[in-house]
Amino acid sequence: MKVSEMKQALAKLTAISFTLPDGTVLPAHFHVTEVGLVTKHFIDCGGVERRETVANFQLWEAGDYDHRLAPQKFLDILQLSEKILGGMDLEIEVEYQQATISKFGLAFDGTDFNLTAKQTACLAQDACGIPPQAIALPQLQVIACAPGGGCC
Repeated sequence: MKVSEMKQALAKLTAISFTLPDGTVLPAHFHVTEVGLVTKHFIDCGGVERRETVANFQLWEAGDYDHRLAPQKFLDILQLSEKILGGMDLEIEVEYQQATISKFGLAFDGTDFNLTAKQTACLAQDACGIPPQAIALPQLQVIACAPGGGCC
């Protein structure tokens, strides 16, 4: 999900809800503690230099159970963050504390924001000798030809 898509979704909501990939709903008293610009500049295992830039949101919960972040307040936070994000419409990455800080993608289902699982991957599989994943082909139906049936 991009920042512009989140803004559009927030504008239509009366309350904000986030769910984890396992379906657990984040407590309603969560905070958005950070909105930032994160750039990763790296070399992959094939020697290719790469850059990735995302808008990073950090969600956090504390003991203030009466806290509720309204959609308009979240929009205000995003408005303030524009000077950091530089007006770029970036993909959003969300940090949330679990056993350690976990990173998630973000999707919206029309009602709730869904934290989506992120996976590591080799970006230079051809250089590392990793074979391409086999493509599953559908099962072919075998049609028997009867003598005089006109198919042979």
